[in-house]
Amino acid sequence: MSSATVERGEWVARAKCRNGDPDALFVRGAEQRKAALICRHCPVVLECCADALDNEVEFGVWGGLTERQRRAILRKNPHVTDWASYLSNGGEF
Repeated sequence: MSSATVERGEWVARAKCRNGDPDALFVRGAEQRKAALICRHCPVVLECCADALDNEVEFGVWGGLTERQRRAILRKNPHVTDWASYLSNGGEF
């Protein structure tokens, strides 16, 4: 899963949430944890997560992570410049 190999359209088309209500993933506070449950069995959860981290997406649930979780991961790992490569090579949060 490198950003060069997996185009955004390819993984988005396979996302479990693709046919759902997009607003359901852009909720606030504790509701985000509930919204993230849809990601649990998604076949592209890592691609989605990497895309959100690489692009520093501020809002919504992406890759099973809430806004707060993504901010914490980015602060903890400032050295990571390519999340897709990092995660595909076994990198951890």
